[in-house]
Amino acid sequence: MDALITLLILVLAIVLFITAALPPEVVGLLAMGLLMASGVLSPAEALAGFASPAVITLLAMFALSAGLFRSGALDRLRELMGGNRMKQPRQLIQLFVVAIGPLAGILANTPIVATLIPVVEAWCQRRGLPPSRLLLPLSTATILGGALTLIGTSTNLLANDLSRSVGEEMGFDGGLQLFTLTPIALPLYLLGGAYLIWVAPHLLPERNRDGLELLASLSRDGYLTEVEVPADSILVGQTLHNSRLQRRFDVDVLELQRGGERFSPPFADRVLSGGDRLLLRCSRADLLRLQQEHTVSLAAPAASGGQGVEGTATQRMVEALLPAGSFLAGASLQELRFRQRFNATVIALRRGQELVRERLGQVVLRAGDVLLLQAPLDSLRGLQASSDLVVMDKIEHELPTTAKKYPTILIGLFVLVLSGLGIMPLVAAACLGVVAMVAVGSLRPGDLQQAVRWELILLVGSLYGFSAALVKTGLAEEMATRLVNLTGDWPAYGVLVTIYLITTLTTEVMSNAAAVVLWLPVAARIGLDLQIDPMACVVCIVFAASWSFITPFGYQTNLMVFGPGGYRIQDMVRYGAPLTILATLLVPLLTVWQFDL
Repeated sequence: MDALITLLILVLAIVLFITAALPPEVVGLLAMGLLMASGVLSPAEALAGFASPAVITLLAMFALSAGLFRSGALDRLRELMGGNRMKQPRQLIQLFVVAIGPLAGILANTPIVATLIPVVEAWCQRRGLPPSRLLLPLSTATILGGALTLIGTSTNLLANDLSRSVGEEMGFDGGLQLFTLTPIALPLYLLGGAYLIWVAPHLLPERNRDGLELLASLSRDGYLTEVEVPADSILVGQTLHNSRLQRRFDVDVLELQRGGERFSPPFADRVLSGGDRLLLRCSRADLLRLQQEHTVSLAAPAASGGQGVEGTATQRMVEALLPAGSFLAGASLQELRFRQRFNATVIALRRGQELVRERLGQVVLRAGDVLLLQAPLDSLRGLQASSDLVVMDKIEHELPTTAKKYPTILIGLFVLVLSGLGIMPLVAAACLGVVAMVAVGSLRPGDLQQAVRWELILLVGSLYGFSAALVKTGLAEEMATRLVNLTGDWPAYGVLVTIYLITTLTTEVMSNAAAVVLWLPVAARIGLDLQIDPMACVVCIVFAASWSFITPFGYQTNLMVFGPGGYRIQDMVRYGAPLTILATLLVPLLTVWQFDL
């Protein structure tokens, strides 16, 4: 009965993962709750994942990455990417391969991609190129680089923890070392880098050019200000379409406020009245001429808290990305009371190829959406510190303090050396590194909570119990037996290819954490039954779950670039299929060589 209940819960979770009816972390919590409520797992067994070394290490690694970013340790790289030395897209891709990818082997790749998306977009905008030519290679380089070490991705850490736990249950020595994956990952990284440089440019589409041009026209340098239509203005009684405002001047009317109501474009046929307030984007010269002719006057800040646009001269327009796991996803701007919550106005929304400017309040936000925001600088600085929106423009050049750059880098090296040489466990070195960064001032205590991606912690911790249930109820053994019957006469290479293929397909439609939890205990049992080193099977699981190239759902960085790049699913399939085929064939081959099978 426990096995049947576990199987039903597993099927339910798979359906919810594939249909995205609920966020992945909510699916994990639902499964964990059902396993406890049905008695399959005790509370201690189901909640063990939240006390696992993998979760604690993840918490520490997010904080360490935040410290390195805040200290300015990566500013030189940003300057190199944004400078004039990079003249061709291929040069930028080469930089991704040479520098960005290896960096993802020691830092969380999600903040790396979040930091560099605006740099790549700005580079493309200056050269008139669509960012779809570069954003997927950026994501792919960080995904490939994440497998170079154990700490490169959360998937690696989760698999390491699960292999130790499953090894204790099944009687083998589980667990990975810091550089266990490197002999396999390094040659494949070089091959993948060559693919990015020489093959990928021929497969990447030119997407989102129209949307980018419109967004650029909305956010290009200009004077953003709120004006009022005087009672004696020639605009009174006219529509914007028939008035001289947009016929004689290079003016964009971004918003109209009348009384307590606000109206977004299009409103060309709306008749203007005295006292109407307009949010304009125009040059300073045009604004002065409009004032001199008494067509408009500068509006005083509104007294009704939060209704007016205050400090207009310090207003900025920026793009902000909605990352996976943001609490904003699944709700409309109206439901969120977005303007009041963030003191920011959404001017437009970009979703893939679609640019939405009408009825924005009713649009339900999704992960990967890009919002064009207009807000005071102080509000945008607050958004920079939020994990629910990734501001894709550099608001200001100031950093907390560049004097902490070199101590922060030394602390990061200290963590790598101590764990790599086996002087202390990785989780201990990472925790000590976080304390050291706080002590030297690279991190403030308040930064720790903002640095952590809590949705990933919830997902990893809650799914951990699934693996325990599969082993405890015998489902893992049953699934392994059926696969053994299928592959029993095959050589080790054929078995590992099968394990890799099943796991990578699961990753593409569910998530990498779910794929690891589902297949790692099954793969370990297959290895034991066929007298193949179970750790060889575990290594194939790690690579298959980490390397997602053909859908935006398998890995967070793919989803992060999917919207800004304006990609379609078929673009990713065409681009990622050759990489997936190469990895499916070569990872098992290199694993056979490494484990002497």
